[in-house]
Amino acid sequence: MKEYLENYEEVLKAQNSSDQGLSTGEAEKRLAQYGKNKLKEAKKDSILKRFLKELSDPMILILIAAAIISGITAFYQGESFADVIIIIAVVIINAVLGVVQEGKAEAAIAALQEIAAASSKVLRDGKIVTLKSEDLVPGDIVVLEAGDAVPADGRIIESASMKIEEAALTGESVPVNKAAELLSLGGQKDIPLGDRKNMVYMGSTVVYGRGKAVLTGTGMDTEMGKIASALAQAKDEETPLQLKLNQLSKILTVLVLGICAVIFAVGLMRSGFNGSSILNSFMVAVSLAVAAIPEGLAAVVTIVLSIGVTNMSKRNAIIRKLTAVETLGCTQIICSDKTGTLTQNRMTVVDHVADDEKELETAMALCSDSEWDAEANQAIGEPTECALVNDAAKNGLLKPELKAAWPRAGEAPFDSMRKMMSTVHKAADGTIIQYTKGAPDEVLKLCTRAMVNGSAVEMTDEIRASILAANKSMADRALRVLCAAKRNWSSMPESTEPEFLEQDLTYVGLSGMIDPVRPEVKTAIAECREAGIRPIMITGDHKDTAVAIGMELGIITSPDQAITGAQLDDLSDEEFARRITEFSVYARVQPEHKVRIVNGWKARGKITAMTGDGVNDAPSIKSADIGVGMGITGTDVTKNVADMVLADDNFATIVSAVEEGRRIYANIRKAIQFLLASNLAEVLAIFFSTLIGFTILKPVHLLWINLITDCFPALALGMEKSESDIMKQKPRDPKEGIFAGGMGFDVFFQGFIVTVLVMVSYLVGHYVESGVWEFVNSPDGTTMAFLTLSMVEIFHSLNMRSRRGSIFTLKTRNNFLFGAMVVSLILTTAVIEVPFLAAAFEFTPIGLHEYAIALGLAVLIIPIMEVVKAVQRKLGK
Repeated sequence: MKEYLENYEEVLKAQNSSDQGLSTGEAEKRLAQYGKNKLKEAKKDSILKRFLKELSDPMILILIAAAIISGITAFYQGESFADVIIIIAVVIINAVLGVVQEGKAEAAIAALQEIAAASSKVLRDGKIVTLKSEDLVPGDIVVLEAGDAVPADGRIIESASMKIEEAALTGESVPVNKAAELLSLGGQKDIPLGDRKNMVYMGSTVVYGRGKAVLTGTGMDTEMGKIASALAQAKDEETPLQLKLNQLSKILTVLVLGICAVIFAVGLMRSGFNGSSILNSFMVAVSLAVAAIPEGLAAVVTIVLSIGVTNMSKRNAIIRKLTAVETLGCTQIICSDKTGTLTQNRMTVVDHVADDEKELETAMALCSDSEWDAEANQAIGEPTECALVNDAAKNGLLKPELKAAWPRAGEAPFDSMRKMMSTVHKAADGTIIQYTKGAPDEVLKLCTRAMVNGSAVEMTDEIRASILAANKSMADRALRVLCAAKRNWSSMPESTEPEFLEQDLTYVGLSGMIDPVRPEVKTAIAECREAGIRPIMITGDHKDTAVAIGMELGIITSPDQAITGAQLDDLSDEEFARRITEFSVYARVQPEHKVRIVNGWKARGKITAMTGDGVNDAPSIKSADIGVGMGITGTDVTKNVADMVLADDNFATIVSAVEEGRRIYANIRKAIQFLLASNLAEVLAIFFSTLIGFTILKPVHLLWINLITDCFPALALGMEKSESDIMKQKPRDPKEGIFAGGMGFDVFFQGFIVTVLVMVSYLVGHYVESGVWEFVNSPDGTTMAFLTLSMVEIFHSLNMRSRRGSIFTLKTRNNFLFGAMVVSLILTTAVIEVPFLAAAFEFTPIGLHEYAIALGLAVLIIPIMEVVKAVQRKLGK
């Protein structure tokens, strides 16, 4: 059936639906029949494929090669296969952990996508409800408004100046005018997709007006579904930090392989080229490779990021792009809408200025798209319009009764450029009246008369001045003011275009409403300033209202710090760039002003966040470093281009997200520093011992340490709570590298100190065993060095809870880290003390005094680092 060639009544009949929509029961049946309204996703790798992918890492392949060579040698020489078994076991455990960690990260991201899933307004059981777009079925009636993404293909049954952008399907960027009328072939065999004016398609966006459509195809049965295979599917994106770490891993791999080759060659030249010396030299080289590569680094970063964004979602900040997490920590400017973000978005009319308040309330209620919910006994819809409909209802003017008496016969929908909307109503007796509501200064420009003492009189300068004075009086009290006007018609207007309707109007009155500021926002603003972040308020309200709110919140201290969109237009780009720091409140702005403000701050090198909810906010949100969409009032368009969506539309949530972003980044750096310092210590220990001529640790020992005492504490560091001064620090420079802020020195110094402690432990072990102070092969020395290296890394993870602060001044506890410490201590002790494990790892039993010395040397890392941090803090000041 070609729905665009049929009357919509026939389409409704074919879909077994009605203009009241489907029943809930019928919709559930159809959902089971047709499936979810979404395109097929790219097939995910199987667990086996993921497992094999983990094994394909170059370092893992080297380990497997080492195990094979070691196994062959053991077989021919009749030796134990313990090394082979342990290496293979560790490799398998590492691969399994990698698969599990990847699965957890994917699950966290999937959960976020579920939270951020698109929604649509649908008629079910005759009522408008909001549902997930994926739950829509053929026959559903969807209600479309400016800013909505079209959720599926459908036949339009009602259109009020609706325009839809269909570039994703047709390549045509100019919005298409849509109507419910039947199309004619006009001699053509068929009508091209781009000319089907009475159809809507998945993947397109409503940019103007409103309408309704009955769905005719969902999911893969849509036009978008037909070309789904040609569409670019969402790819796993890597953050700048992850890209830097990948580069670091590649550099480390090349360096390590080079060093391994040198060590292997040196070993062969020293001991000759017999079979056992080749194997020993190869195993030493493998030890160095194992020691140098922080296998858990990428996994730790991915998991910490995914857990972090999941935590953010619990605090109402839904991160749509992982890159946003890093950028949040650098945010220097937050440009925020006022209504609903800085305020409660609970508008209530508290004042009127009108010749006839009843007529004013009637005009305001009819010239709005909010409807009356009889069950809830209140209006539903956009908050400002709800306030007007509720205000009329208080005086007995219920919206359903007004609509019955004055049905809407035409309209010019609201537009942010005109700052007004108009509706035309025709009574049963043929009387036709137009109501217009909008910004007082804009509506008054179009008024030639005013209602005074029950009559329409000519608009004079005196009357206009008194109206503007009343408007300013309300605005000075932080009220949002709307103006209503009317126009009588003898017959239906020839056109409903704004230019035709909105002229020669008669002023009716003003309604003033209040939207109280959110109580938590004032504290959030103060926190922003302390964190080196500048808050900026952008609103379409009158300048007086904006100044009153801005001063109440502490965004500005003087009216001179506020500017209107008109005044902004008078500034050249050069002058605005020079004076941009003077302004923190922008009033009466239009969408293009927002883009200019964002670009102005970005030109000064500032990392800028921008909030928005309307379709016209999309360009500025996309231009910003951090685009923030509103989860409650935001349109699909703004949510789709945003990096972050606020589930509660609250400014304080942005500040909370910035803090969380800083915490995540700081914790990732702590984990990186910990892992690199630990691995550097292992490298230096292997390198020095090889040059001296003894084996301090074997590959299996290092594998165990990297698996148990590296990865788990690193993950635990990723769970560390924010340090108390994290929001008292200036925003991080986004251009800074991984090793900025002295981290490169910290890694080298800490790695060197750990190496010294491990070498001393080995030396003590050999002395206890032989009574001689020298570096030669020693079972006791190896056992003590293993114990010290394992535990010094655990104790060092405590140091890393704060890169500069003393761990004895931290007021929070990291139970994950303490848990990792206990587990590591138990497992490390078991490997040394349990006979069959000790034999497998080639450890020798050590006495209690040796155990105590090894632990004592490991604990020394804490006081050493406390002294170093104290010096760094002093130098930092």
